[in-house]
Amino acid sequence: MRVAPASDAPFLPPGHPAVKHGRVGVLLLNLGTPDATSYWPMRRYLKEFLSDRRVIEEPRWKWWPILNLVILTVRPGRKGKDYDKIWNRERNEGPLKTITRSQVEQLARALAEERVVVDWAMRYASPSTAERIAYLQREGCERILLVPLYPQYAAATTATACDEAFRALMRLRWQPTIRVAAPYYEDPVYIDAIAASIRDALAKLDFEPEALIATFHGMPQKYLEQGDPYHCQCQKTSRLVREKLGWASERWHTTFQSRFGNAPWLEPYTIETVARLARSGVKRLAMVAPGFSADCLETLEELDMENRAAFMASGGARFAYVPCLNDGAAGMAVIEAVVRRELMGWI
Repeated sequence: MRVAPASDAPFLPPGHPAVKHGRVGVLLLNLGTPDATSYWPMRRYLKEFLSDRRVIEEPRWKWWPILNLVILTVRPGRKGKDYDKIWNRERNEGPLKTITRSQVEQLARALAEERVVVDWAMRYASPSTAERIAYLQREGCERILLVPLYPQYAAATTATACDEAFRALMRLRWQPTIRVAAPYYEDPVYIDAIAASIRDALAKLDFEPEALIATFHGMPQKYLEQGDPYHCQCQKTSRLVREKLGWASERWHTTFQSRFGNAPWLEPYTIETVARLARSGVKRLAMVAPGFSADCLETLEELDMENRAAFMASGGARFAYVPCLNDGAAGMAVIEAVVRRELMGWI
């Protein structure tokens, strides 16, 4: 009988190439960004995104003609112009990709003493989840922790990220053992970090906001009615951050942004709230987006540009957008805390 060597390396027939083994992979997952801002890269990205049944739950017979004949004809050009406003020209990529790469590099340094390989993937566009799982397996990762970088769970974000990973695993003969990090919408480390980022940002302003909006990405109202916990988790995050800061409830507003289509979405809508507050006499407004782990189109262009303009046009005078935690010290403390907790027993 053949016995594995004392080194605990797997037994291999003579002449077989060595196989890396015994390592643990950590794969950070985020939404994605187009490869360029021109029409065809934008069209490819939007088609992959808007073809996801977790994102658009309409029947195929109804949605496909609308998507392919209308939306993918008009929307790539419009969204390409929006992406162009925030594009990282030095690296020729979207800021979400730049920030996520930095988060991975810093996390890898923080875990350098462990047998851990840290990598990242995007649900849409590149780098793909299947590609990075294959890489981690080649690096000897027999166990992989998936970390969706969404503090609040939603089927259209967390679940579809996991779906994509599971589809990749279905094609593997030798599957690694998998864990999925839990949502961290009420984790004290996360709440403390968001509160501290708001406190620090407001301290640098030359005005005091009369109101603050905590805005989260929206979703169709029917998803909530069908049992998605996202709305409740957003509300709890917002309440915990407000209480941590000691803000009065009448000065604090929780809203939902990025509405798409004509169906009712979670309310109140962010841009309508911004305009309403300005018309009611609020002159100084601050805004934060706690549901995003990194700044992207929806924060840099939609919030800091479009919503700023809406506030000013409706009578507002001073507007401040509080950046996401991104790859700063507080943001990295949150990611590292989540990862170390979920790796317990593995390292």
